Amino acid sequence: MLQHTIRAVVRPGDQSGYVAECVEIPVVTQGATLDEVIRNLKEAVELALEGEDPATFGLAPEPTVWVTLELVPEYA
Repeated sequence: MLQHTIRAVVRPGDQSGYVAECVEIPVVTQGATLDEVIRNLKEAVELALEGEDPATFGLAPEPTVWVTLELVPEYA
Protein backbone atom coordinates (compact mmCIF):
# COMPACT_ATOMS: atom_id res chain seq x y z
CA MET A 1 0.00 0.00 0.00
CA LEU A 2 1.41 3.39 -0.99
CA GLN A 3 1.61 6.21 1.55
CA HIS A 4 -0.18 9.48 0.86
CA THR A 5 2.01 11.55 3.17
CA ILE A 6 5.68 12.31 3.59
CA ARG A 7 6.55 12.77 7.25
CA ALA A 8 9.00 15.49 8.20
CA VAL A 9 10.33 16.56 11.59
CA VAL A 10 11.38 20.15 12.28
CA ARG A 11 13.69 20.70 15.23
CA PRO A 12 15.80 23.57 16.51
CA GLY A 13 19.25 23.69 14.88
CA ASP A 14 22.36 22.95 16.90
CA GLN A 15 23.47 26.59 16.91
CA SER A 16 20.52 28.56 15.51
CA GLY A 17 17.49 28.35 13.25
CA TYR A 18 15.66 25.14 12.41
CA VAL A 19 16.37 21.87 10.61
CA ALA A 20 13.73 19.83 8.75
CA GLU A 21 14.28 16.18 7.88
CA CYS A 22 11.97 13.85 5.96
CA VAL A 23 11.43 10.27 7.08
CA GLU A 24 10.45 8.58 3.79
CA ILE A 25 12.78 10.38 1.38
CA PRO A 26 16.37 11.63 1.73
CA VAL A 27 15.62 15.32 2.27
CA VAL A 28 17.19 17.56 4.92
CA THR A 29 17.05 21.36 4.86
CA GLN A 30 17.37 24.30 7.22
CA GLY A 31 16.14 27.84 7.73
CA ALA A 32 16.62 30.76 10.08
CA THR A 33 12.90 30.89 10.96
CA LEU A 34 10.03 28.39 10.99
CA ASP A 35 8.53 30.05 7.92
CA GLU A 36 11.82 29.80 6.06
CA VAL A 37 12.46 26.17 6.96
CA ILE A 38 8.93 25.21 5.82
CA ARG A 39 9.41 27.04 2.49
CA ASN A 40 12.79 25.33 2.05
CA LEU A 41 11.29 21.94 2.95
CA LYS A 42 8.53 22.32 0.35
CA GLU A 43 11.07 23.26 -2.31
CA ALA A 44 13.47 20.45 -1.35
CA VAL A 45 10.68 17.82 -1.47
CA GLU A 46 9.54 19.10 -4.89
CA LEU A 47 13.12 18.91 -6.20
CA ALA A 48 13.68 15.43 -4.74
CA LEU A 49 10.53 14.08 -6.42
CA GLU A 50 10.92 15.98 -9.70
CA GLY A 51 11.09 13.47 -12.54
CA GLU A 52 10.81 10.54 -10.10
CA ASP A 53 8.03 7.99 -9.71
CA PRO A 54 6.80 8.50 -6.12
CA ALA A 55 6.08 4.75 -5.95
CA THR A 56 9.86 4.24 -5.92
CA PHE A 57 9.76 5.72 -2.41
CA GLY A 58 6.55 3.84 -1.46
CA LEU A 59 4.48 7.00 -2.03
CA ALA A 60 1.17 7.54 -3.80
CA PRO A 61 1.05 10.13 -6.61
CA GLU A 62 1.08 13.74 -5.34
CA PRO A 63 1.77 13.02 -1.65
CA THR A 64 1.37 15.73 0.96
CA VAL A 65 3.97 16.62 3.59
CA TRP A 66 3.04 16.13 7.23
CA VAL A 67 5.29 18.23 9.50
CA THR A 68 5.90 17.59 13.19
CA LEU A 69 7.65 20.21 15.31
CA GLU A 70 10.05 18.84 17.92
CA LEU A 71 10.53 21.13 20.91
CA VAL A 72 12.63 20.65 24.02
CA PRO A 73 11.14 22.37 27.06
CA GLU A 74 13.44 24.61 29.06
CA TYR A 75 13.19 24.59 32.81
CA ALA A 76 13.98 27.54 35.04
